[in-house]
Order: sequence, then C-alpha cells, then structure tokens
Amino acid sequence: MSNFFLGIIALSAIALVCALIYVLMELKETIKSLRQFIKTSDDTLKPTLEELQQTLISVRRVTDNVGIVTDDVKTLSGSVREVVQNVQQVSRSINDMTTTCTLHTSGLRAGIKAASSVLLKGFLTKKIRN
Repeated sequence: MSNFFLGIIALSAIALVCALIYVLMELKETIKSLRQFIKTSDDTLKPTLEELQQTLISVRRVTDNVGIVTDDVKTLSGSVREVVQNVQQVSRSINDMTTTCTLHTSGLRAGIKAASSVLLKGFLTKKIRN
C-alpha cells in the first residue's frame, strides 16, 4: 500500500511539474505579448506626447499674450475714462462761459438800451426846449 501512495505522490509531482511548465510557457508568451504591446504603445504615444508638449507651449504663449492684451485694454480703458472726464470738464467750462457771456451780453444790451433811451430822451427834450 505504501508503494501505491508513493506512486500516486510521484504521479502527482509529475503532473504538478507538467502543469508548472505549461503555466511558465504561457507566462513567457504573455510577457512577450505584453512587451510588444508596450513597445507599440510607446512608439505610438511618443509623437502624440511631443505634439501635446508643443500644444501646451502654444497655449502658454497665447495665455501670456492674452495677459498682455488685457493689460493694454485696462490701460486703454483708463485713458478713455480720463478723456471722458476731460471732455466733461471742458463741456462744463464751455457751459459756464456761455452762461457768463449770455449774462454779460444781456446786461450790455440792457445797458445800451437804457443809455440810448436816456440819450434819446435827453436829445428830444433839448430839441423841444429850443
């Protein structure tokens, strides 16, 4: 009986070794396939990664330019704001000068009218007396 068990153990060991050899051969094929896949993926991804790096550089340039343009627009809007304030101030000054000129002209007109009226009355009264 012990020879029988020894035979079963030997047969099991041989089956185990055969199964292990089969698994190792399959593992070797799988590793070869995996290496080939990684190599193919690496070759495919290299140009894509280089293109992506160039795209990122371009995006950085664009964002830098946008920042510069934004600063220029801020400066321009500040200048436009100053021009608007200056135009408003000039408009107020012109309005004040127009009002002052109108008042002076009205006063001068009233003065001339009063003076001419007085002179005319004086001249007419002298003629009437003479």
